[in-house]
Amino acid sequence: MPDVATRTFDKAPATVPLMLKAALPALPVVGGLPGVKHASGEAPDLVLRRTGVTTDPAHLERYNQVCGFGSGATLPVTYPHMAAFALHMSLMTDTAFPFAPMGLVHLRNTITQHRPLGIGETFDVAVRAADLRPHPKGRLIDVLTDVTVGEEVVWSEVTTLFARGKGGAPEQTEAPLEGLEAPSGVVQWKLAGNLGRRYGAVSGDRNPIHLYPLTAKAFGFPSNIAHGMWTKAHALAALTNRLPDAYQVDVEFKKPILLPGTVVFGSRSRDGEIDFGVVGARKPVTHMVGRTTAL
Repeated sequence: MPDVATRTFDKAPATVPLMLKAALPALPVVGGLPGVKHASGEAPDLVLRRTGVTTDPAHLERYNQVCGFGSGATLPVTYPHMAAFALHMSLMTDTAFPFAPMGLVHLRNTITQHRPLGIGETFDVAVRAADLRPHPKGRLIDVLTDVTVGEEVVWSEVTTLFARGKGGAPEQTEAPLEGLEAPSGVVQWKLAGNLGRRYGAVSGDRNPIHLYPLTAKAFGFPSNIAHGMWTKAHALAALTNRLPDAYQVDVEFKKPILLPGTVVFGSRSRDGEIDFGVVGARKPVTHMVGRTTAL
């Protein structure tokens, strides 16, 4: 087997240059140039690490305000994704990664919190790609993230990305939330048109599809859309008092949420699990389904 290369960062890479780099493969002529064109092979043998990560309380407060979390002594379950996002972008913009980033769809996301992370704890983050596999309409690949304190893995994430293409085949394993329907609910979320810009400012994810109607229309959307990770975070903020210290939360993103808009959140508890979902308020369109499972 080939050796795995490791790149270590002592601070988060700047996301604005990475966003610009992500756009280059989509440009005519430029996209085919050496150093820009992506490989078409397997997941790269590459690990990106960031060491000595600490939490900026001011940034955490902004994140909590945008996503709906209250303050506390531990980090929200989705917050370590903030420390990993720039590494995700660095990995996906590397030409060894088998897909151009702008063509990818965030299809599924699984977070496992083995224990809560204290606000004052220092941790390391490691990111790699794995499991390139078929999908009926293209291919899937996972971006894996581990957060460690010393030698202890305290948090991990699987970000499943979908690349549309020809020659797809049935998935080899059943999707984690296969057959799950969004529970009915009565809680409405009224989402402003600037939500994508607000979350983009705090997360670093300034993908044009989230920012303005005009930039989203350039990528085929009728308006800008909410970030999937904001939707997951806001749902978990609504469930905070019902969740244990150690649990896994799976979500599948179905249809994008157009901004501005109103959606309905619902949840249902059973045997150590909570099923939840987000659907349209005016049309019965499912935007996201999820499930938490106690560990």
